Amino acid sequence: MKKYLPAFLCLLMTTVSAAQKTKLFDGKSLAGWQVPDSNVWYKADHGVLDIQSSPEKKGSILWTVKKYKNFIFSTQFKMMEGTVDSGVFLRGENDQVQIGISGSLKRDMTGSPYIPSLRYPIEAKGVAQILKPKDWNTMKIQLTDKTYTVWLNNQEVMTYTSEKIPDGGPIGLQLHPGNEMHIQYKDIWLKELK
Repeated sequence: MKKYLPAFLCLLMTTVSAAQKTKLFDGKSLAGWQVPDSNVWYKADHGVLDIQSSPEKKGSILWTVKKYKNFIFSTQFKMMEGTVDSGVFLRGENDQVQIGISGSLKRDMTGSPYIPSLRYPIEAKGVAQILKPKDWNTMKIQLTDKTYTVWLNNQEVMTYTSEKIPDGGPIGLQLHPGNEMHIQYKDIWLKELK
């Protein structure tokens, strides 16, 4: 019995760890997301969440139905055509991690926090050397209490403490208004933390 115990414990830990991860995108539908009534922006097909501006260039945010507190969020993204200005909203519209070109700064601010009252309080480090234009990139965000850390392609690029971030809320994927743009997401998952 003792010789099987380490293998059993390893299996148990793997099962518990896997159970804590939640797929936020099933690859074929928008189940689990609050989809706008007149949705022309978001499509799910062949494992990819396709986000593209409409001819009117009206912006939109795709929100999770569920609200979260502390978590690790991970996704892969690929910037396609146009001026990509997207990002991941954390617990509501106050705090966003930018993906692509900042509308106000007119340059790539991927991985940096954007807060409406502060704009970009800090800038993610080394992104120009890490980011793969027109290819799949991985972004991981860990949010605990008021502090979030961002990794881009497995390299830490930013940590920020936000005093005004809500205690809990949904996660959103942004399509910025005023731009002609196209971005894709896949492998979107979340692991809740205590």
